[in-house]
Amino acid sequence: MKTKLLTVVCVTVIGLCSVNVGHASVDNPADVASDLFVIRPAYFVGTVLGSAVFIVALPWAALSGSVKQNADALVVRPAKMTFIRPVGDLEKSNR
Repeated sequence: MKTKLLTVVCVTVIGLCSVNVGHASVDNPADVASDLFVIRPAYFVGTVLGSAVFIVALPWAALSGSVKQNADALVVRPAKMTFIRPVGDLEKSNR
């Protein structure tokens, strides 16, 4: 009896580990429009300006060993917010 209970618990735990969490889609037209016409262009400009600042700061970053951190802060994060983030998903802009 004890082994059957343990087997059922193990199978249940393993089965629940593979469950995908679904998120409700909230497509607010105002969020989508503001994202497309204001927020994404601003992040694109931030990516371009951040790339320029990164190139200028690269020699000092290389000397201090902080190239990866500078690249992430100045180029990668704004580029992800511009090109990878789902349209209208303004919650990820705070992360």
